[in-house]
Amino acid sequence: MLDTLLVLDDRPLSVARPPEKRLVGICRHYMLLSVAILRQHGIPARGRGGFATYFNPGKFEDHWVCEYWKAADGRWALLDSQLDEVFIRNLGIGFDIHDVPRAQFLSASEAWRRCRSGELDPNLFGIEFEQLRGLWFIAGNLIRDLATLNGREVLPWDVWGAQPALNATLSRSELDFFDEVALITADPDSNFDALSRRFSEDNKLRLPQTVFNSLRRRQESVLEG
Repeated sequence: MLDTLLVLDDRPLSVARPPEKRLVGICRHYMLLSVAILRQHGIPARGRGGFATYFNPGKFEDHWVCEYWKAADGRWALLDSQLDEVFIRNLGIGFDIHDVPRAQFLSASEAWRRCRSGELDPNLFGIEFEQLRGLWFIAGNLIRDLATLNGREVLPWDVWGAQPALNATLSRSELDFFDEVALITADPDSNFDALSRRFSEDNKLRLPQTVFNSLRRRQESVLEG
């Protein structure tokens, strides 16, 4: 991404580019660049997959943000670097984008557990304009969030292993399986050894060499080149 940006405009990255010199991206790209920048400056950071409440009132939209260690407070904070002045104005954002309230962004784990408890409706979670919603969608994000916590920042549309098919109705065994994934990703710090081991050893979760790109509708190599 940085190489592409510098081909378009080789000035320092601190210089704002005009639209025609910018790289088109989605939330995952903002997350990944934020994680890279923070780590370069010695600040622990990681990506998190989940659902935001602030794009579409009443809905929980598929989204990726950066979680970074706020040393002064001794806690992880959420950064949504996609929210620029235009987004903030048009969406009426009233919170600090460098410390997004947890009620405004639910991790895939929290979304799954609150839907499974009956507290929230799973049909409110997904991508509204594509009508992709439901427990099956949250389950897919659970696996992608697990991969990201293990340093494998996949594309939001990469599909492999136990991720359910489009609009699938989950079986009892599948529900139990994703309950376990949601439990170990609920507190990544306390469960780091468990989530690392589960990701590396479970064939349903481990990232293979190729995944199905559901946008391009084809198998692709995880590591291009």
